[in-house]
Amino acid sequence: MDLVGGRVVDPDGPLNRREGLRIVDGRLVEPGDQADLESDLMIDLQGGLLTPGLSDMHVHLREPGYEDAETVATGLRAAARGGFTRVACMPNTNPPVDQRSVVELLLARAREACGVHLHPVGAVTRGLKSDDLTEMAELKEAGVTAVSNDGFPVFSSRTMRRAMEYAKTFDMLIISHAEDEGLKGDGVMNEGYWSTVLGLRGIPAAAEEIAVMRDIALSRLTGCRLHIAHVSTAGSVDAIRRAKAEGVPVTAETAPHYFTLTHAALQSYDANFKMNPPLRTERDVEAILQGIVDGTLDVIATDHAPHSQEKKEVELDQASFGIIGLETSLGLVMTHLLRPGRVGAEDLVRLMSQRAAKIMGWNSGHLRAGELAELTLIDPQATWTVDPELFASKSRNCPFGGWELQGRAALTVVEGRLVHWEKSRAEADSGLLVRAL
Repeated sequence: MDLVGGRVVDPDGPLNRREGLRIVDGRLVEPGDQADLESDLMIDLQGGLLTPGLSDMHVHLREPGYEDAETVATGLRAAARGGFTRVACMPNTNPPVDQRSVVELLLARAREACGVHLHPVGAVTRGLKSDDLTEMAELKEAGVTAVSNDGFPVFSSRTMRRAMEYAKTFDMLIISHAEDEGLKGDGVMNEGYWSTVLGLRGIPAAAEEIAVMRDIALSRLTGCRLHIAHVSTAGSVDAIRRAKAEGVPVTAETAPHYFTLTHAALQSYDANFKMNPPLRTERDVEAILQGIVDGTLDVIATDHAPHSQEKKEVELDQASFGIIGLETSLGLVMTHLLRPGRVGAEDLVRLMSQRAAKIMGWNSGHLRAGELAELTLIDPQATWTVDPELFASKSRNCPFGGWELQGRAALTVVEGRLVHWEKSRAEADSGLLVRAL
């Protein structure tokens, strides 16, 4: 396969700024190498961006237990369409990922799916809510590289300390769902002006910030690597920035909805704007943007959280938290960060590929001759309107329906194999020339 006429974007790689790539027997070769070989497929990129495969270190695939909302197969298909070649799935399934057999089940399901790499995240505690630590060493042996109680914060500081001490013994990453459950209570949205106006129970920013500061303190105490998930508040960004300056081994992520939406969206009473942590204020949005630009926030993840219609099309108080994001994330980042000039193309690669791979210990995030081809072709000119009914995901709980975005994944390649090809749309919208020889 020859990919010609585009721009390779790999800020730390030897092929950066080349105009194309060749894939032979599933591996990348230097452009021009093996020129005597006849390619079976030539794609003229006409200015498209060839990047290392995108990585999402925070998704929920709902299998086992909630297959009505998502399965491994449908979730990985959605990932491929979003340009992702690797995803990490959180352990809040039924049963949860707290033992080897569940890890093995997920990996088996992934092998039957479209080819996108799946990396299960194990639970910190048995059943996610107990104080009994999981057998992390056994989970790691089964294929887990990080543990988290995402969706259910570790309530006890003592338990979290023990977990960090245990995880550090074999360099396991702990991903923190930073939330003080007592302070959150039965809140449904951000506590502030709009919760008062709408008469809805609020969740204060402090519910997140207290937990962020606690877990940073425990990381400082134990030396365990800590990653803060789905950061949503200005106070959290400040705390993480100070911790990094101090040398605490902490990294952090946010998600596109935290820099594109505010709590004012709940005026619609649409449960697709109900998420956890909740949408915050304009000040928080600005702090998230600044944290992305200055590197305090390392990663943009999706927190893809599919739910069936039955769990979303109910009164707001009763609706489940969370939205899907695998198929909109790249378009939102390109439209709201790249096009306004807040980040450049190389920053995008770091935020959506390289840093997640480094934090999770994945062998990905670069384009190097001789390695198996794992890449994403981004069409920066493609303008498209979000229509959740067309998504590969099994669920439709997306708040961005009808939004016009610019930029999307035109091609996704894993180990030299096409797992997604937006051929017809690419040709129609931006004139990308695709020629099968």
